Amino acid sequence: MATVAVTRERHAGETRVAITPDAAKKLIGLGLAVVVEAGAGLAASCS
Repeated sequence: MATVAVTRERHAGETRVAITPDAAKKLIGLGLAVVVEAGAGLAASCS
């Protein structure tokens, strides 16, 4: 099984996140494992 890993942004002032919750659900539905670092979506208001 392939795994997609999403880390939180480390640059000051950066608020984007690499994946949305909906996109993660789609990838999981396609059979991929999705691992998201704790706090990765906080600055982008995604949780």
